[in-house]
Amino acid sequence: MRKAFVASGMTVAVVLALVACGKKDEPKAEAPAAKPAAAAPAGNVIKIGHVGPTSGAIAHLGKDNENGARMAIEELNAKGVTIGGQKVTFELVAEDDAADPKQGTAVAQKLVDSKVAGVVGHLNSGTTIPASKIYSDAGIPQISPSATNPKYTRQGFKTAFRVVADDVQLGGVLGRYAHTTLKGKAIAVIDDRTAYGQGVAEEFEKAVAASGGKVIAHEFTNDKASDFMSILTSIKAKKPDVVFFGGMDAVAGPMLRQIKQLGMKVKFSGGDGICTTELAKLAGDAMADGQVVCAEAGGVDGEQKAGMDDFRAKFKAKYNADVQVYAPYVYDAVNVMVAAMVKANSADPAKYLPELAKTEGYKGVTGTISFDEKGDLKNGALTLYTYKGGKREQIAVVR
Repeated sequence: MRKAFVASGMTVAVVLALVACGKKDEPKAEAPAAKPAAAAPAGNVIKIGHVGPTSGAIAHLGKDNENGARMAIEELNAKGVTIGGQKVTFELVAEDDAADPKQGTAVAQKLVDSKVAGVVGHLNSGTTIPASKIYSDAGIPQISPSATNPKYTRQGFKTAFRVVADDVQLGGVLGRYAHTTLKGKAIAVIDDRTAYGQGVAEEFEKAVAASGGKVIAHEFTNDKASDFMSILTSIKAKKPDVVFFGGMDAVAGPMLRQIKQLGMKVKFSGGDGICTTELAKLAGDAMADGQVVCAEAGGVDGEQKAGMDDFRAKFKAKYNADVQVYAPYVYDAVNVMVAAMVKANSADPAKYLPELAKTEGYKGVTGTISFDEKGDLKNGALTLYTYKGGKREQIAVVR
């Protein structure tokens, strides 16, 4: 829960989703038969769908994602892209799933009915997974910029891709780190029972055990809870030194406040769902410097870091807001999809999907993107962070 910009990555700026590959004109009596499918008519508009929770407790993350998509679209249109020998215009069609699986599937069907060319989203694993079947049945490519539950790309759907590492990597790295680096001898786990929270918590627990550590408790909450006193009191009695939370920042912030109220002196860890710039505001003075260790499901270092820094600066200038977590991944997902369209010389999902699946070595702001046979990111990186003075600080990039 981060290369230098490459010209091709910038020109191919945003894509996924709704395509209205321009309607064919009604044939005139003297007109020849229909135009070849690959030749897009002048003024062709390719609609790109984006889905995220832009209402509800994690709306700040959904808006962050949507802004990444808008930034890519605007850059793409400013640069100009040709497909089928004709210049095309990209149009973003943004939908809100409110992080709710039922609303997520309804929105997915809405995009399918709109004849979208591709979809970037959803944000949460719990909405991404059920929506993925709808896109698969319709043959529409989907790239998630943030869903980390392994099940998403293990259903056998040829249309499902992601540009972040999955929970096996995310939970695994954090589990080993909690035991070996944080020196956790008594580790407690809490998850919010969502597909994401439960998935990353289970992988964390497996990694703790594999590294010789001990999980002394595993408690459960939900993604709308605000009172954790009962489960935290139970955990406190077992004297943990590390608490891991599988869930999102909107829950982690209040949880940290209550951990402080109970006088618990623990390290607090979590995946990319809590690893946001907003967490410091949500936790306030309850979060001590260095107390929180989290991981973002992606990362860049060395020469590649310059590209990410440039993206963050441009994003801040454009939206007067810092990147939360996933906006750069949305930006790259759109560009990767458009690159496949350009290579296939078509925005028809059936024609560009094979090129998307063969993506290899694409240079994005979040790193080099290549997909394996399942649609997962090859050699995905993770970035470990902590917080000091209310600011997120990078610890290391690991693979």
